[in-house]
Amino acid sequence: MSGFLIRVMIVAAGLWLAEFVVSGIRFEGPGTLLAAALLLGIVNAVVRPIAILLTLPFTILSLGLFLLVINAAMLGLVSTLLGGFTLAGFWPAIAGGVVVSLTGWVASWYIGPRGRFEVLVVRDDARPRPPRRRLGP
Repeated sequence: MSGFLIRVMIVAAGLWLAEFVVSGIRFEGPGTLLAAALLLGIVNAVVRPIAILLTLPFTILSLGLFLLVINAAMLGLVSTLLGGFTLAGFWPAIAGGVVVSLTGWVASWYIGPRGRFEVLVVRDDARPRPPRRRLGP
């Protein structure tokens, strides 16, 4: 459950950053921002895979650039479903999708597949060392 909350907070941070970077994205308050992050997570889990599958030929022909349109469509769907989230048009949706995706991508460097912060520790004493041999007489 904590992994899910961490991911919602990352999406909320991406949406908050998109609000400041992109003109045309507005939230009425922090509650709307968190609701948009939660709804975007649900939409990305349920609707986005279906949209990617249905638009696979366009995605292949555009060498993957059509995924930007799909991300914009998911933001537009969230904006339509949520009252306090205003999205001015197609280009702000594209830019907002890029900002949210980049935020999630950078955050995924620090979060493991289970949604938790992971720290890798490499110990030198964990591996057995071969005995030292002397060369020569």
